[in-house]
Amino acid sequence: MGLEAGEVFVHRNIANLVPTIDLNVMSVINYAVRHLNVKHIIVCGHYNCGGVKAALTSTDLGLLNPWLRNIRDVYRLHEKELDAIADEKARFNRLVELNVIESCRNVIKTAEVQQSYQERQFPIVHGWVFDLQDGLLRDLEIDFHEMLREIKKIYNLA
Repeated sequence: MGLEAGEVFVHRNIANLVPTIDLNVMSVINYAVRHLNVKHIIVCGHYNCGGVKAALTSTDLGLLNPWLRNIRDVYRLHEKELDAIADEKARFNRLVELNVIESCRNVIKTAEVQQSYQERQFPIVHGWVFDLQDGLLRDLEIDFHEMLREIKKIYNLA
């Protein structure tokens, strides 16, 4: 990313999930937006993600089941698109991308992000995927403004 230590505030979760009921990630977003005045929030997943792979198995994973249900829900929401992809690796990679997009949507649903954006025009939310094969970050080109507009009908907290 070309940044120095301390220039990035990082929070990590299994499978880059941002579930709205995870108080840890919600606290991080609150702190970053309201106290650090971050200008950009990046949800960054990675291809070949073990968490996403685990969600695709028909195995009881105990405590991970409710966590991975979020990814299964992403699959359910995009089932037609994903099932139309014949190549298993390509389908898996697309689920990784869709999972990042849905996590971005969850960030945008938060009151902190909506209120800060209304008052100061930031933060902007971005979705990226890191490719372990070539070491490149891929910008999914999330249309933050359109996504914010779409969710405001139901999730308007500003």
